[in-house]
Amino acid sequence: MANFAKPENALKRAEELINVGQKQDALQALHNLITSKRYRAWQKPLERIMFKYVELCVDMRKGRFAKDGLIQYRIVCQQVNVSSLEEVIKHFMHLSTEKAEQARSQAQALEEALDVDDLEADKRPEDLMLSYVSGEKGKDRSDRELVTPWFKFLWETYRTVLEILRNNSKLEALYAMTAHRAFQFCKQYKRTTEFRRLCEIIRSHLANLNKYKDQRDRPDLSAPESLQLYLDTRFEQLKIATELGLWQEAFRSVEDIHGLMSIVKKTPKASLMVVYYAKLTEIFWISGSHLYHAYAWVKLFTLQKSFNKNLSQKDLQLVASAVVLAALSVSPYDQKRGVSHLELENEKERNLRMANLIGFNLDTKLENREVLSRSSLLTELVSKGVLSCATQEVKDLYHLLENEFLPLDVASKIQPLLTKISKLGGKLASAASVPEVQLSQYVPALEKLTTLRLLQQVSQVYQTMKIESLSQMIPFFDFSMVEKISVDAMKHNFVAMKVDHMKGVVLFGNMGLESDKLRDHLTILAECLNNARAMIYPSAKKASKLGGILPGLGEIVDKEHKRLLARKSIIEKRKEEQERQLLEMEREEESKRQMLQKKTEEAEKKRLAAMFEQQRAERIRKEIEERELEEAQALLQETEKHLKRGKKKPLLDGEKLTKQGLLERAMSEQLKERQEQEKRLQKVAKTMDHLERAKREEAAPLIEAAYQQRLVEEKVLHDREQQMEVESSRQCHDGDLKEKNRLSRMLEYKMIFQERVISRRQAEFDQRRVEREDRIKQIIQARKQDRDIKRKKIFYVSSEEERIRKLREEEEARKLEEAERRKKAEAEYKARMDEIAERQRQRERELEEKERLRRSGEIELKALVQLHLLNPIDGSGLPPQNLIDGLEAAGPLRCNLIAGLVAAGLHLRILIGQAAQVAGPYLQILIVRLALAAAASQNPGDLQEQGIHVVDSISKLQVVC
Repeated sequence: MANFAKPENALKRAEELINVGQKQDALQALHNLITSKRYRAWQKPLERIMFKYVELCVDMRKGRFAKDGLIQYRIVCQQVNVSSLEEVIKHFMHLSTEKAEQARSQAQALEEALDVDDLEADKRPEDLMLSYVSGEKGKDRSDRELVTPWFKFLWETYRTVLEILRNNSKLEALYAMTAHRAFQFCKQYKRTTEFRRLCEIIRSHLANLNKYKDQRDRPDLSAPESLQLYLDTRFEQLKIATELGLWQEAFRSVEDIHGLMSIVKKTPKASLMVVYYAKLTEIFWISGSHLYHAYAWVKLFTLQKSFNKNLSQKDLQLVASAVVLAALSVSPYDQKRGVSHLELENEKERNLRMANLIGFNLDTKLENREVLSRSSLLTELVSKGVLSCATQEVKDLYHLLENEFLPLDVASKIQPLLTKISKLGGKLASAASVPEVQLSQYVPALEKLTTLRLLQQVSQVYQTMKIESLSQMIPFFDFSMVEKISVDAMKHNFVAMKVDHMKGVVLFGNMGLESDKLRDHLTILAECLNNARAMIYPSAKKASKLGGILPGLGEIVDKEHKRLLARKSIIEKRKEEQERQLLEMEREEESKRQMLQKKTEEAEKKRLAAMFEQQRAERIRKEIEERELEEAQALLQETEKHLKRGKKKPLLDGEKLTKQGLLERAMSEQLKERQEQEKRLQKVAKTMDHLERAKREEAAPLIEAAYQQRLVEEKVLHDREQQMEVESSRQCHDGDLKEKNRLSRMLEYKMIFQERVISRRQAEFDQRRVEREDRIKQIIQARKQDRDIKRKKIFYVSSEEERIRKLREEEEARKLEEAERRKKAEAEYKARMDEIAERQRQRERELEEKERLRRSGEIELKALVQLHLLNPIDGSGLPPQNLIDGLEAAGPLRCNLIAGLVAAGLHLRILIGQAAQVAGPYLQILIVRLALAAAASQNPGDLQEQGIHVVDSISKLQVVC
């Protein structure tokens, strides 16, 4: 790589290489200079170098070189001179566009030349074989060979420029201009695929802008200029998408515009919003979403009426008619009836999304189908006065379809109205954003609506009608189309009818128990009655089950809830881990791919560089050899010329000729020739000197005689001219004296007039001088007052700023103090809540401990009862010996109580109930054993009398315990 002391030297070297046809070397030299770290400060010669560099890149279609050079030049001049980068990029795009146009015109000229070459001659055999093998026509083949490469390069140019200029606040105007030119390129040449890619590129740039918010020189979307540039780009994208018929991209563009408006929380200008809603109407109409199409028309009408002051009455009437017809074109029945809950939720989300795009704020708690519906839309049109602004034909059509009940005449009355409406429409003179409104597009939907209204009204009047009569009543369609419309209406429960082709009649109304409506009503009634019966007479089995389930239901629900939360967290962690692994794998693959690509590119660069150096060395060697051969041939020819003169001896046959020998021979010949020439010149000079001396000797007396004669002639001429001058001067003097005498009488008047003029001019001068001094004084006074006012204003502003700064500092100190106090209060509240929670947990632990002891006592009680049943009391009426020993160990007081209970022989249920209140778990078990023994030995009649003693004993035991 050659190092140049100045950039101009590199430019000169590149021009020299271009002149000898070595453009690749010139491009490489400029590329090395631009990418060198030595020239990182912007200079004026760098701009000329960049112009030459992009010209070479365009000529050779080197897109990668152009991208590298522009990136380096952006680094150089981004902070110093951005306008230079703009000029270079504009020149780059201009050259690319010009080359593409030249290729296109060249292809067209070639095709025309081929078309008119010879009208009588047949195609050549090679052309026929090529067309059959490739399957291409001549124009396609010429486009592929000539036009397509330049179009590809132009597309790469736009992509490169957008990539260089993206997300840079200093270059956003140029970025927007490039995007607009790229859109026009796609529109002009119908490049739909490139347009989709261009939209994705711009969309990804905006996403990266929102993602990397800390980037240097990042555009601020809150700034009005930046926001306007981004919105203009998106609106241009929306226009081109609709013109190309790419409705999906148009809808995505609408979402992009809405996303921009949501980010900055600012509504664009009314003119842009008119374009927005106008394009929305086209998109929704093409997609078949007539309801959203009508709502978009409502918004468009509102904007036109509110902000377009030049809107004429005729245009307003036409727009209002379009709004009403769009609302009437909406299907009169709900097409989502009977769908699943999931589809209803999806429909709800879709309605919310479309409402946000259109600009309607919906309450998520309400049913969207009730808010965004045909009936609510028509009610809104009537209440806002849109219907009153429409034409009379549209008003009559609305009343016939929505208010009138004419089952036999509705179609015949609507048909002439539709004929008139189809002729309405045209260009709007005062609405540039909505260039044309054609009402004829709504006629098919209105004919379908008329058919549905007629079927609905006829079904309310007739039960049976002939097919021929019904066909005569509907002039828009034949009966097969009417049947299709009726099937769709019956599917969505709008009309109930049946077509009997065997009898040739149409049956209206519900068909007995087969009607879906009646069957649904009976099913709903049965379910309601069943639920009421279950509420009035609950099942005992169900109640017992509920009684067993309810105590632990809360715990089960908590466990299930915790399990679901844990499962959800595990699933999320697995998903995150899986996404992280996938991301790592993608990064590793991308890094491997980049490393492989980098190695491949480096190897390719090395190979190309080696091949380039080899070719260059070979070319230089060949050039040197050719140049030496040419010089030798020139010397040989020169030698032959000298030999032809016969002055030198000829070359011997078979003598070896070399360049050195020829040079020496030529030099010796030239030296001899020069010496002979000098001798000849000396001889000629000597001859000329002798001749000149002889001529001067002969001419000297003749010159002296001519000189003397000339002196005499000039003296005579001088005397004559002097006499004539004296005579003419005397005559002039005499005339001047006469003129003076004649004008001397006017001298007094002249002095008077002069004094008068001088006095008047002096007065005017004095007055103007006084006025000027007064004006200067006033200006000085005014400037002094201005200085005082400015000084006071500066003092006031500085004092006001100081006051605001102090207030801001006090406010910040107050906020900090409030934050500290709030944190302290939150800490105290948290500590208090923790203490209360700890107490609550301690109380719950105590209750759980008591419950555990109670349950353990019940278990022991059940075990002893079973033990007593297995070991019954013997015939003496006394319990077993081990039970007596246990009683004695329990203490004298409790043994007396138990003995009293045994003696009293109280009933088993009363004994157990009282014992549970006063005795411990172990003592309860002993009481049960004794009670069983007493019950076995005593009579049932004595138990009633002796129960009082037992109760008294239990009460005493409670007091003592």
